[in-house]
Amino acid sequence: MTASSSHRDVLRHALWADAINHLDGDLLRTIVVAAGLSWSAVFVAIGLRYELQLFGDGSIFCYSIAVEDAWAVHWHNISGRLFTYFFSILPAETYVELTKDAHGAIFLYGVLHFAAPLLGLLATWAADRSKDRTIFVYACLSTAVLAPLVFGFPTEMWIAHAIFWPALAISHYRSSGIGGFALVFTVLLALAFTHEGALVFVAAILTTLAIRGIGNAPSLKFIGALSIVMPIWLFVKLTFPPDSYYAPVFVRSALYFFDATIFETDLVLLVFGALTTYLIAFILLWRRTHSKAWLYASLIVTIELAVYWLWFDHGLHATNRYYMRTALVIVAPVLGVLAVARRSDAEQWRLPFKVPRLMGFINADKGRGAIQAVFGMFCVITLVYAVETSKFVVAWNEYKTVVRALAMGTEPDPNLGDLRFVSSTRIDASLERLSWNSTTPYLSVLLAPGFAPARLVVDPASNYFWFSCETAKENLDADRTVSKESRELVRIYACLHRYQ
Repeated sequence: MTASSSHRDVLRHALWADAINHLDGDLLRTIVVAAGLSWSAVFVAIGLRYELQLFGDGSIFCYSIAVEDAWAVHWHNISGRLFTYFFSILPAETYVELTKDAHGAIFLYGVLHFAAPLLGLLATWAADRSKDRTIFVYACLSTAVLAPLVFGFPTEMWIAHAIFWPALAISHYRSSGIGGFALVFTVLLALAFTHEGALVFVAAILTTLAIRGIGNAPSLKFIGALSIVMPIWLFVKLTFPPDSYYAPVFVRSALYFFDATIFETDLVLLVFGALTTYLIAFILLWRRTHSKAWLYASLIVTIELAVYWLWFDHGLHATNRYYMRTALVIVAPVLGVLAVARRSDAEQWRLPFKVPRLMGFINADKGRGAIQAVFGMFCVITLVYAVETSKFVVAWNEYKTVVRALAMGTEPDPNLGDLRFVSSTRIDASLERLSWNSTTPYLSVLLAPGFAPARLVVDPASNYFWFSCETAKENLDADRTVSKESRELVRIYACLHRYQ
C-alpha cells in the first residue's frame, strides 16, 4: 500500500466517523428527503418493469381499459373516486380508442398510477413556502415509511396520499387572493374525489389550520372552499349511486376498513419486532458508546433479520398490501399535523393554545441521541421494506408465468361451467398467495399473447364478479381492440355467475 492510498483511507475513515459523530437534524432531513424521492422513483421503475399494475384489482382495471368500458364495468359504482378515474383510467382508455394499442394503454395507466407519489412530492416542494420546507420533508417521510406498505396494489388511497401533502402545503402557503382560493378549491376537490377515506385527510388539513387559528385567512379560505366541495361531493354520490350488486359489498368494505385485525400481518409484525429489538439494543449501547450506538444496534438487527429471512421466513406481503391502505389513512394525517405543529413554533404563529414541541429532535440543536435513534429506526424500516418488496416482485413474476401457462394450456376443468375454463387451484400454494380470486380471469386474458388465451383461468372459490352478464354482452357486441373470442370467454363467465 502506498503512502498516498494510506492517507486516503485514513481521510475516508475520518470523514465517515465525523458524519456518524455529528449526525444532526440537517443530515437527517436530507436522508429522509432522499429516501422519499428514491422510493418514488423506485415505484415507477419496478412497477412498470414487473407489470404490477396488473396485480390484484389492477387486472380488472386494466382489462376494462383494454376493452374500453371502465366506467360501465366498475367506476360508475364508485363515483366518489372520480379524480382517480380522470387521472389514471380515462387517459389510458382514451389512448386505446385513439390508437387501438391496448398494451400501450395499460402501460400508460401504470405510468400514471405509479408516478403519483413522485408528482405529489414535487408539487409539495413547489407549494411549501416554509423556511426549511418542513411539510415537504414530512411528505417524504410519509412516502418512505407508508407507501411501500401498499405499493403494487392499485388502491385509490395511493392517489389520495399523493395529493394530501401538496393540498396541505397549498392550504397554508398558497391561499392569498382569488387565485389562491381557486387553487385551494381545486386541490381540495381533487383530494375529496380520490377515495372516501380521503375525507379523513380533509379533516386533518382543517385541524392543522385550526392550530394557527380558525379565524385567519388560510382557515377561512379553506372553509369557504370546503363549503363548495362537500355539496358537489354529495351531489355526485347521490347522482351516481352504486348498483344493487355492489352496494352491500361497499358497505362491508367500509365497515372493515378500520378493523384492527388488518395489522396482524407478517410484515407489520416483522417491522414491529425489528424496531423493538433495535430500540432495546440502542438503549443498552448508548451508555457505552454514544456516537455509534445507532450503528451497532442497526448491525445487530440486520444480522437477526438476515438469519430470519434465510432460515425461518415463510411470509409474503402480497394481497395484504390492499388492506394496508388503512395505515395511510391513520398515519399520514398524524404526520401532517406534526409537520404544521412544528412550523407553528418556528414561524411564531399566534396560536389559541400551546403546541408541544413534538418533533424538536429534528432540529440540529436538539438531542443528538434522539436523532441517531430515529435515523437507525429509519434504516431498519427501509431495509425491511427493500427486502420484502424484492420478495414480492420476484414471486409476482413467477405467478404471472404460471397463470400465462395455464391460460395457454390444453387441459380444461369441465366442472367450472365451460370447457374453455381452467381452475386456478392448479397453481402451487406458495404462489397462490398472490392471487386475487375475483380478478384472476381478467389477468389470464391480459397475460396471454395478443390478449387471446386458450383457457380462462378462474378461481372456483371466487364469490365476487365484476362484470354483469348484461354489461359483458354489450361489450361483446361493441367494436373493441381486444378479440371477440376473449370477450366471449368473459361473457360466458359473467353470465354463469351474475346476470345484473
